[in-house]
This record gives sequence, C-alpha cells and structure tokens, in this order.
Amino acid sequence: MKTNVIAGMALLAMSVVSAQPKPPAPEELKALQEIVNSTTVEARVTASDNFVKNFPKSEYRSFALTMAAEAYEMSGNVTKAIIYYQQVLEASPKDYNAMLMLAAETARTTREFDLDKEEKLAKAEKFAKDGMALVPAAPKPNPQLTDAQWEDLKKDDLARGHEALGMIALARKKYDAAAGEFKTATETASQPQPSTFVRMAGSYTDGGKPDLAIAALDKVLAMPNLPDQIKQVAQSEKARAEKAKTSK
Repeated sequence: MKTNVIAGMALLAMSVVSAQPKPPAPEELKALQEIVNSTTVEARVTASDNFVKNFPKSEYRSFALTMAAEAYEMSGNVTKAIIYYQQVLEASPKDYNAMLMLAAETARTTREFDLDKEEKLAKAEKFAKDGMALVPAAPKPNPQLTDAQWEDLKKDDLARGHEALGMIALARKKYDAAAGEFKTATETASQPQPSTFVRMAGSYTDGGKPDLAIAALDKVLAMPNLPDQIKQVAQSEKARAEKAKTSK
C-alpha cells in the first residue's frame, strides 16, 4: 500500500516538475529524478535532503522539501512532516499546499492538555485561512490540466482548508462550528471524502445532534468500495450516536 501511494506521488511530482517555467539544469534534473524515482520513504527523504544540500538556491528547493514532507506524512511520521512543511514555507512563503497541510497536521496533533494548545490552534487557524485565501487566484501549475480539472483541484484544496478549520473547532470543543466546517468541506470538494462525513457525524454527536450524525453515517456506509478501516470507524460512530439518541 505504501509503495503504491509513493508511486502515485511520483507521477504527480513529474507533472509538477514539467510545468515549471524554467527547466532545471541537467544536474538538477538528475537529482530531481532520483527523488521522484525513490520507492521508499527513507530513499525519498535522503534524495530530497541531498538536493537541498547540493542546490541550495534552486527554484526547485520547495518541491524537493514537499516530496520529503509528503513521504513522511504518508508513513505516519507527522512530527517530521510538519518540520519539512515548515521548511517548504521558508523556501516558498506563498505555498498554500504547505499552509493547508500544516493547518491540518497541527490541529490533528494538538492535545487537550497541551500547555500551548491555544497557541498551536491559533497558528493552525492562520495557516488554514491564509492558504485558502491564495487558492482562488492560484495559477494553473501544469498546462496539461484542463480548466475543469484545475477548478476541481482548487475545490478540493478549499475543502481541505474547511476540514482543517473543522478539526481546529473540534479541538476547541466547538462542536457546532466543527460540524459546519466539515459539512462545508463535503459540499465544496469535487469528490467528498468519507472520512470527512465521519468527522462531521462525530461533531454532531458530541454537539447533541445524534439524528444528524446517524444520517451522515448512513450516507457513508452506503458508499461503494468503502475502505474497511473507515467502515469500521463509521459503524462505531453510528453505534455511539444511537446510544446518545436513546439516552437523551
């Protein structure tokens, strides 16, 4: 599974590289191909680190750092993913993808009793809103994308921002606000993710609206080809919502 994800990232990466206005120098291109052709997280991070070290002024530096960040994120190493996304922003301050990822991962890893909880959530909220503000006017990264495809990608990016805001509200125990952001995310995305509906349902349950939670979860459980892991979580959330309903 991990290898397939990385291979998919590689295909996306090649399209991004090919879309850059200034072609990389031959030695840069070779180093970039090493990043893209890497088949493990460790190899990809090493190749990315080598690129940044050997070409510190390259305009592809943020690309290399993004590839390392995504590799760590896919492997579940959120701490290192956050570090690399922060480096992406240092290299490219208007990289809204990095902002949206930092918003989501910061919200996801903030714990209830963290002494700096509100500071983290405020920073995550700023990342989300700043990133979302850049999406509408973002130029098409690859001329091979159709206008319709690019609009769908931007919708998905805005949905990611709303989902991050939902997680931030959830961490603050503002359940109505969280459910609203998750709902907006499902309505904004070109292809809504089942996990977003599950988060929305959990927010409804915690906010005292189990009927809305059950309706959302029924929609998830009726989706074709639903991954087993999400199906199990949805079933567990539905049981929790039904219990909350009967105990009202």
